[in-house]
Order: sequence, then C-alpha cells, then structure tokens
Amino acid sequence: MFKTFLPLALGVVLAASPLALRAQGCSDAGFCTMGALKPDQPFNKKIEFRLRSMELTFYRGETTLTPIVYVATADMNFSINQKTSFQVKLPYQAVSGRLGNTSSLGDVSLCVTRNVFSNSVYDVNVSVGGKIPTNHSDLDENGRPLPMYYQTSLGTYDGVAGISVISKKWLFATGIQHAFNRNENQFLWSRWEGSGEDMNYIHRYSVANELRRGTDVMFRVERNIRFSRLNFTLGLLPIYRITHDYITLGTGERVAQEGSTGLALTGLLTTGYSFNVQSGIKMLLGHKIVNRDPNTDGLKREFVSTLSYYYRF
Repeated sequence: MFKTFLPLALGVVLAASPLALRAQGCSDAGFCTMGALKPDQPFNKKIEFRLRSMELTFYRGETTLTPIVYVATADMNFSINQKTSFQVKLPYQAVSGRLGNTSSLGDVSLCVTRNVFSNSVYDVNVSVGGKIPTNHSDLDENGRPLPMYYQTSLGTYDGVAGISVISKKWLFATGIQHAFNRNENQFLWSRWEGSGEDMNYIHRYSVANELRRGTDVMFRVERNIRFSRLNFTLGLLPIYRITHDYITLGTGERVAQEGSTGLALTGLLTTGYSFNVQSGIKMLLGHKIVNRDPNTDGLKREFVSTLSYYYRF
C-alpha cells in the first residue's frame, strides 16, 4: 500500500508547492533548525535512537523582490554520549537577482543538545549553540553595496538556546537567538544613485548600513501523524522580534529601525518517508500568515521549499 501511496503523495505535494509555499519558514537567521528546536523530530521508544546522522537539505526561496535564494546544507550530528549530541550545519548559499549574483559558504551553526528527561511518554531536550559568520555581509556589485537580500552571511556572531518537549504525537519547542555585534553591510539608497537602476526599485530594499539585528524568540508547536513508513506534521511557528534592529544612517546617526519588532507567524506542513530505520526523505512546506515590515535583514520569503535526505548510523 505504502509503495503505491508514496509516489502519489509526493507528486501531489510537489505539484501543489508553487501555490502553497508562500512562507517565511524560519526567520532564516537559523535557530529554528538547530538542536532541540528542529521540526519533525522522531520519538520511538521501540527502536534504539541513533544520535549520529547526516542530513542533506536543498532549499529554494523566492523573496518579495527579485532575488532568488538557493541553499544546500550539510547537517551533521555526532553523539558525545547516550544523552548528548553535537550538531554542525554547513550551508552553501547562492543568490540571483536584479542587482547582482552572489555565492559563498553561509554562516556555520554549532549546537550541543542534551536529553534532560526521558520516559515512555515524552522527552525533554535542551540546546545551546551559536552561529559563526563566514563574511562581513558586505558583498557588493561593481563597488555598490548590496542589500541584505543578496548577502550570503548575516555577518554577526549569534547565541542560541532552546528547549523542547517531544511525545509520540506532539512537539513543543521554544528558543531565543541574539546577535552580539553589528555587521559591516554598507547598503544605503544614496550609494545607488547614478547606477542606472530605477531608484523607486532601490527604495523597496530596507537600508541596512551597519545592521545589528534584534533578538528573536520562537515557539514551535507540531502535531505528528505517523505510520510505519510515512509521516506528516502540521504546525505553527511564531517568531517574535523583541528588540529593534539598529542601522547607521548616511549622516552617521545610529537609529532603531521603526517597525522591525513584532510577530512573524508561519503555518507548516512536513511530510516524510522512511526507506528503513536508518534513512529517508523529508519535504517541508510553509504558508505565511503574519509577517514583519520593514525587512531590514533580508530574510523575508514569498515562496520557499526544502527537500532533505537523512541517514542515521
């Protein structure tokens, strides 16, 4: 039955995704796919859990403007002991849009996750980690600084912490991400004057000169529907920016970006198929319900899809 149903289910999902995927997904600052905060986490007491794993994820996102973002990520988990694991995420990002094309290694994520409570009904896991920038978020096109949409790194050192409760049917998780420094982005509207670009289009990008992002708090709730090989999850992912983004104006004045705090809410659907105990594939779809404006950090997505292959050993 599942061998017949799987191609049909995946075909329906793939065919529907151009219409359904109008999402911000995570904040894309990265913490909602780290450690205990990840979506669609397994819970099966009948099978010995394998802490070592490799996951390859392919992502395509259309922004609210012309840039299209492509990311290929190697997500590796290593067991330290039976209760503790260490995660490393290495993304390679490429962006193509009207103002230019960029590509490079994205920000590196590091995270330690520990199981602090476990019984036959639920697990409680905690994670502590961070993100390391791979450049200063100062990529340019012909000497003109590019907006954050085109940057392959957020350019900041970030700290991340979170906790999750997982049962057979439910996942609840909450976490926080804080940027410790400003980046070296130099995008100001005035620096594109005389470029030949339509300045009305340039003004649609938020000024991000020496951006320091605000602090984000997230909460994830998911309902799992699992069969022997096929599984689905339905969930909500609210992310609230509790402090303002700060930028430097052309005058040198340091100001809070008005409207940069508030809620971004996404509805999520994940579907996966296990080939066996060790490996399988997953697809994540999302629908934007509430968004934040302005988009100083360039993380807003109009359309996003991810396809992953995982192997546990």
